This record gives sequence, C-alpha cells and structure tokens, in this order.
Amino acid sequence: MSGEDRGGSGQQLPKLRLDELLDELQVRIDAARGTQDRIHSLLEAVLSVGRELDLPQVLRRIVEAAVVLVDAEYGALGVIAGDRRLSEFLTVGVDEERRGKIGALPRGHGILGELIRHPEPLRLRELAEHPASYGFPDHHPPMHSFLGVPIRVRDTVFGNLYLTEKRGADEFDAEDEAVLSTLAVAAGVAIENARLYEEARLRERWLRASSEVTNTLMSGAPSADVLGLIVEQARVIAAADVGMIAEYAPGAAALRPTYAVGVDAELRSGLVLSAQDDFVGAALSAAEPVVSADIANDVRIGVGEQPWTGLGPVVAVPLGSGGKSHGVLLLGRLAGRAGFVDADTGPLLGFAGQAALALELAERRRDAEQIALLRDRDRIARDLHDLAIQRLFAAGMTLQSTQRFVDHPEALARLSRTVDDLDDTIKIIRSTIFGLRSHAAGAAAGARGLRERVSSAVQASVNVLGFAPALRIEGLVETEVDPEVADHALAVVGEALSNAARHSGARSVSVHLRCERGQLEVTVTDDGRGLPRGGVRSGLRNLEERALALGGTLTLGERPEGGGTRLLWRVPARLER
Repeated sequence: MSGEDRGGSGQQLPKLRLDELLDELQVRIDAARGTQDRIHSLLEAVLSVGRELDLPQVLRRIVEAAVVLVDAEYGALGVIAGDRRLSEFLTVGVDEERRGKIGALPRGHGILGELIRHPEPLRLRELAEHPASYGFPDHHPPMHSFLGVPIRVRDTVFGNLYLTEKRGADEFDAEDEAVLSTLAVAAGVAIENARLYEEARLRERWLRASSEVTNTLMSGAPSADVLGLIVEQARVIAAADVGMIAEYAPGAAALRPTYAVGVDAELRSGLVLSAQDDFVGAALSAAEPVVSADIANDVRIGVGEQPWTGLGPVVAVPLGSGGKSHGVLLLGRLAGRAGFVDADTGPLLGFAGQAALALELAERRRDAEQIALLRDRDRIARDLHDLAIQRLFAAGMTLQSTQRFVDHPEALARLSRTVDDLDDTIKIIRSTIFGLRSHAAGAAAGARGLRERVSSAVQASVNVLGFAPALRIEGLVETEVDPEVADHALAVVGEALSNAARHSGARSVSVHLRCERGQLEVTVTDDGRGLPRGGVRSGLRNLEERALALGGTLTLGERPEGGGTRLLWRVPARLER
C-alpha cells in the first residue's frame, strides 16, 4: 500500500469519529432539550394547579396535568375517605357514555386498593400480572402499563394518582415516576391551599348565617320562624339533603321532628325518634357533634327507625341551654354520599345553641304573655267585683226600698222585675269572675294534674251555685291525657258549671270525668229546667267547637232519669301529631 493510500485512510478515521461524536452530541442536546421541555411542562403544570382555589377544580387540573406530563392515555385521581375507601374518583380519557356503561365508581379494591394500603409509588409493565389485580368490569377499556403515586397533604395521604397506557412505549419509566411524584408534591400543597380557602369561605357563610339568625331573634320573630331559618341554613351550608329539629313531645320521653326540611320532609316530621336509642341519646348529652357514616347500618339505631329511611351519613348535636336539653338538631345526606367532616360539623354546636336560645326565648315570651294575661284577668275580675257588682247591688237595694212608696200595681210589678233582672245580672257577673279566676288558676298551676285542677274548679263553683256539686273521676287522667286536651277539659267543666249556675236553676249538679280506651269523657248533669227552646247558647257552641277541633263530639240532652240537662263532651285523650 502506498503512502498516499495510508494517508487517505488516516484522514477518514478521524472524520468518522468526528461524525459519531457529533451525532452523540446531537442526541445529548435533544435529550437536554427534551428534559428542559419536560421540566418546563412540569413547572407550567405546577403553576396551573396552584392558581386554582376551588377544590374540585384543583383536583381536575391535577389529573389532567398528570396525563399530559407522562403521556398517558388514561388518568384518574382517587380521594381516600376515613374508612380507607375511595370517596371520589375523577377520570380523564374515558368519555361519559363509556363511564355510564361501566357503572358504579370503584371503592378501592384491587390495584387501586394496593396504593391505599401501601402509599408508595407503584410502576407496572402489565397490570394483570400483579397479585392484587381483580381484572376490569364490563365495558372497561383495556389497560396494561400502570403508574401510581400517592398525594400527601401534611403527611396524611389525601388520595392517589393513577396513570395507565403509556403512549409510544410498553411501560412508564423512572423519569415518568419522578415527574409524577414531583407533581404529587405540588398537588398536595395546592389541595391544602384549596382546603384552607374552602374552610375560610365556609366559616364566612356560617358567620353570615349566625348574624341573620341573631337579627331574627332580636327582632322578636316567632320561634317557629327562627327554628325554620336555623335548620334550613344549616342544611344548605353543610350540603345536607335533610335537616331536622326534634324536640321532646309534651309529657313524653320521645322526640318528634317539629321542623324538617329537604328530602321527604313531610314524612319525616310526623315520625318519632326514641331517646333510648344510643345515637339520639348520645346526641342529647354530647359536648360535640355525634356523627354516623352510615345511619342505616349503625348499631346505635333501633330496628325499623323510619326517620332515617334513605339516609347515609348523619350528624346530630344537642339543643340545650343552662344544662337543659330541649332536643337535637340533625343533618343527613342520602345514602352513598360522602360523610360529614370536621369543617361541616364544627360550627353546628354554636348553631344549635342559637336554636336552643330561640326555644328559651319563646318559652320566656309565652310566660310573660301568660303573666300579663293573668294580671289583666285578675284586674277585670277585681274591678267587676269591687265596682260593678257593688253599684248594681246598691241600685237593687234602692229600688227595693222604693217599692213601699209605690201604690200602682203595674208600677210595682215593673219594679219587682227590674230588681230580679239586677239580681240576674249580678249572678252573671259573678259567674264571669269565677270563669276568669278559674282560667287564671289553671294557667298558674301549669304542671298541676288534671284531677287536682278539676277538683279546684268544682270547689270554686260552690259560691256561685250555692251548693257543692258532686265529682267523680275515673281512669288515668294524670298520665293518659295530653296537656292541651286537659286544658280544654278544664274549660268545659268551668263553662258547664257556669251555665248551670246562670240558666238551669238546678238544686244539684254532678261532674263525671272518665279516661278509658284512649278517650276522655266529661259529663255534667243537673236537675234544672233543661235546655232552652229556640237555639243553643253561645257558651255551648264554644264547647262544641272545642270538641270538633280535637276530633271529638258534644252531646246535649235530658238526664237518663228525666228532666234537667245532661252534657257529654268526648274527645281523644291524646292528640295526633
């Protein structure tokens, strides 16, 4: 080989080596540019996620950015609930039609559950080969390669990112895992910021609602309006489907939802909550909200409790003031919805305190009105007795003394009739005074039993009638008769005795009170002149209206032995609520 040939070959070798070096440099430049582009995309994704403050939008942005960064065909973000199952599952890459065919969202089994149980990055070439794989439901798209990383918020696992089907490759690589893990860290910060913003907005809504309730309370609005406002505001702010305020039924140990709003509110308001159930009992005495994740399967609830029909998560707080519990405030979400968290339930105790304050103010207002009414009745009775009766009595005495100076028979007869009319008028006024004082005594007695109150009313009628009526009481009138029915029964006895004193001219009257088989009967008989012809007096009409209002009857007629009057007032002993 000539020297020239050797020189040409020597020049070719360096040239080939240089081309190789240039190609390698280009590859490295392309890789660096790709890495730079990917870092730039990662930064853009972090900024995009961090700009949002609405939590649902933040979650959507996270999963969309993850799909783009690792070039995956499908992506999902699962939010972990307190029971270590998925409470939310946001997907990218699966259209609505296919999602509807797949059916219910996953709850955290199989590979999805593997990341919940072991919150570490997981990268698989083939999903089906993993021992935890359960396969896919019908209509689910085929998936092979998989990459999953946890999202932590303040060292607590909030959820997981799931990516499948790497485009242009058989599997995700270590760089994909690093990029996705970096995005997960930024996602945790963004989620925490969104949560703080959401909690701040929620606190602002609770404060506005509290202010509205306070203004309504201070304006003197009826307690029903205030309680209705409280339960509706609480239901809306806590995103509940049902809201109820259950109070103790008068004279009973059970609670009734006196205010119900939301789904099937009318049906729930007519039912009874047992204070013996551990859930309701705990809420009555608790110093913090009592929460059930699934009330239908809660062991603290009695069998067949209809107020909870269709509900899942439920929270209850007591309505109490000064150590006295009036009832409970309950909020419920439909079965299948996410449970209540601290941000939902924290302000409920304060809100329930306002409800208790409304009940207390209403009770005080009723007491004040009752006291004013009793004072007014007492004043009227005193004025009638001290002024009107005395003047009428003086006028009658004057006319009686004038009779001896009158010689004309017709004038004398007219004077006699006038004196008799004055006597009747005095009797009517005295009966009215008796009625006023009977009502006042009954209202002041408050918790006194029906037996004692009727006995007092009969005894008080002696002065008007001029003799003592007979009284007979049968049955459990103290425990079986609702307080409202007892008030009506006492008014019936008072009116019947007053009618006997004013109109019957009776020499004997008997009162019979009987409670039997859920019915209360008041029977008043006298041996007087009987019912007037030509209509029923307004007092008797009032008794009939009372009976009809309670779902009962009033029967008037003669005594079984003939003559006189028999009044039978019959109503249910307990009201339908």
